[in-house]
Amino acid sequence: MTSSAGFDDRYDDPDQLRDQVRLMLRYRATIVLGVVLGLLGGAFLVLLSAGNYTSTSEVLVRSRTDPFSTFGVAADNQVSMGTEQQIALSATVANRAAKALHQPRRADALLRDLRVTNAKDTQVLRFEYTAGTAQRAARVTNAFAQAYLADRQNRSKDMVKRMTAGMEGQITALSKRVNAMKSDGSKAGIAAMQQQIGILQKRVSDIKSYDTSGGDIVRRAEPPTRPDGPRSPWLIALGLIGGLVLGVVLAWLRSALEPRARSVGEVQGALGAPVLGVLPAPDSDRDLLYVGRTEDRRAEAYRTLAFRLRGGDSGTALGTLMIVTPKQERGAEAIAVNLAAAFAESGDDVLLVDTVTHSPALSARLPLAADDREQTDVPAGGVVVEAGRGVRFTLRSESRGTTGDDRPPVLTAARALSCVDPGRPTLFLTPPLLEHTDVLSLAQRVDGVLVVGALGDIRRDDLKRVRELISCSGGHIMGAALHHGTRRRLLRGVVDRDRMRRSRGRNAVTTPSAPAGDVVGQPSPPAQDDTLSASR
Repeated sequence: MTSSAGFDDRYDDPDQLRDQVRLMLRYRATIVLGVVLGLLGGAFLVLLSAGNYTSTSEVLVRSRTDPFSTFGVAADNQVSMGTEQQIALSATVANRAAKALHQPRRADALLRDLRVTNAKDTQVLRFEYTAGTAQRAARVTNAFAQAYLADRQNRSKDMVKRMTAGMEGQITALSKRVNAMKSDGSKAGIAAMQQQIGILQKRVSDIKSYDTSGGDIVRRAEPPTRPDGPRSPWLIALGLIGGLVLGVVLAWLRSALEPRARSVGEVQGALGAPVLGVLPAPDSDRDLLYVGRTEDRRAEAYRTLAFRLRGGDSGTALGTLMIVTPKQERGAEAIAVNLAAAFAESGDDVLLVDTVTHSPALSARLPLAADDREQTDVPAGGVVVEAGRGVRFTLRSESRGTTGDDRPPVLTAARALSCVDPGRPTLFLTPPLLEHTDVLSLAQRVDGVLVVGALGDIRRDDLKRVRELISCSGGHIMGAALHHGTRRRLLRGVVDRDRMRRSRGRNAVTTPSAPAGDVVGQPSPPAQDDTLSASR
């Protein structure tokens, strides 16, 4: 008998983190999708930033000094930079800049890409403009800076005109009075008026000499040498990392919301019983028996499962065992047949009772012994299956009877156990439990129940219902035997189906209708090679 190191030892690691990583790696397509989306996002950012250039210009705002003020005023209190910033972003400045650029109708569009900022505790305005080319960005930035200074200069000139207009009117009025007094010959008060006229003329001269320029350009905009933002390799790397994180999160969400049991731990948690083996998926409906006929890993996995059902001791009596599936599952037949062959290799006289109503019958797909004279305890309706190398077991198909209407036939425990001898190892292959709950009458009469399912296809809710039904009926679940799902890639599935068709055409020697000259129950060498290649 083989050692306890079986096919599914890689699932015995209790490390939950490793198990969680293994679960997420089942959704490799989701992770790859997240990475692809991240790369596409990075490429999109590269395209957005590749054609954007930003040019910067700085303007020193000159403070206005009141020519009539006799007290000095601090420069910080003479200019409101917040007000100047709003004026720089006004429509008047935009229209002046658009005319300078010979685009008078695009003033509003130019403002959308303009930014004007002011550093704290300074009188410097920073103009920044973003455009599709470096030359245009510099040209528009300089146009806005010059338009702002021109607008500020015009406002200063308008202020000078308003202030001098009133003084010049007073000078004109005083001059007329002086001339009138001279013509009348009156000299009283002329000197005072002339002195007042001189003061007003001096003030007008001082106001007109006031510097009306709005400020100075301390930094002229130049065409930038490279686009804005991070460079393309950084954006691609950022998209790759973000996509990987997105893919992992999506894979974790899928694994958390997946209703199917995708790991051994989930099966054990839902069923409340250990997983005794994870077997390869059956290749076809005709290739059921491997133990005794082949020596590949599939046969060794079935032997390991049989060893674990005995509790690790080949001398322990098996008793009666019921093999059940939650729903329709073709892998249960292969497990039942190969378990019977594995127990028969240990010297047990095994009886396999098939209670499933299917077509074709299980006996039609197994190699039968040519004569059963050595078998004196074959029950009525039973046949002897030749597993190879002198290993035989008995197969009996249990009829479930008919009801005379559309209701499904009912399996009774008394009829199923009528052919069982006390102390004889017996395996019962039953219909799906959740579709035929009448098999619960048999679950409480056997020594143990083995639940069979496909890892990745069986639902956790179905396992919980099986656990509840068997526990409430008084049965005992010994464990679960799982096999891998049969979903494959399209090309590989086509190749495997072609191989199976050729294998079936040359494997007719394994059927009961084989010619008398052949060795009954032994596959011909070519058919065996095809079967092994298909299983690989």
